[in-house]
Amino acid sequence: MNRILLFLVSVLLLTACSNKFSKIFKSKDYEYKHKMADKYYEQKNYNYAQQLFEDIFPYIKGTTGYEDAYYKFAYSYYNQGDYLNAENFFKSFVENFPVSPKGEECDFMRAYCYFKQSPKIDLDQTNTNKTIGLMQTFINTHPSSAKSKEAASIIEKCREKLEAKEYRSAELYYNLDFYKAAAIAFGNVSDNFPDSKKADVYKLQVIKSYFKYAGMSSEQKQIERYEKVVAECADFAERFNDSKYLEEVAKYKTQSNNFLKNLKK
Repeated sequence: MNRILLFLVSVLLLTACSNKFSKIFKSKDYEYKHKMADKYYEQKNYNYAQQLFEDIFPYIKGTTGYEDAYYKFAYSYYNQGDYLNAENFFKSFVENFPVSPKGEECDFMRAYCYFKQSPKIDLDQTNTNKTIGLMQTFINTHPSSAKSKEAASIIEKCREKLEAKEYRSAELYYNLDFYKAAAIAFGNVSDNFPDSKKADVYKLQVIKSYFKYAGMSSEQKQIERYEKVVAECADFAERFNDSKYLEEVAKYKTQSNNFLKNLKK
């Protein structure tokens, strides 16, 4: 019974709030509507605030309150999780108010909206790449900003996501026994992320992939392909001379050289 009563009370309150907002929205007193938009914004009722701000824009454009209203309007979308529209209005804010003290913040927020739209690793990473580009532009444009450190951290997180996506794709080729494709894909990960903590792991996977590819090749092609393994092992030793995988790489090199001796007899 208490649950039913609570539900009815909630419905009545929502109806009352909706009726009150409807009266405000229909009002022709735009100063009053502006005041209520600010009030709804302060109360974190961003849906109502957004609707009122949008409605009064034609009447307050060019006034001293327009900039603040537009700023809150953009954040109203952001705080409702509508990052697509929020990005657009943060961008518009910077364009419409180029000398605003809030411009730097909105410039950052525009890039941050793309970061909020960055999807899971397995999905298309267009927004992740967009985030990197915009955050780097922000750092270049505002080098002394307090947000520059956060922007750099976000770039690093995005690069880690792109790195993980590329690695998963390479790993899939390997698990499906497409060893040549795997070797190329692992090589791309290694080349694209040379400063990665896992760079030597990727290079090791290149060696493993080429070794398996050589092993499943016809005898007439094995010499060339085992020589490729030996070359990759030499490159690994030169690039990662302190790697914990050096011993494992040396074994692949030794095995490949042994196969080559037998093949060249």
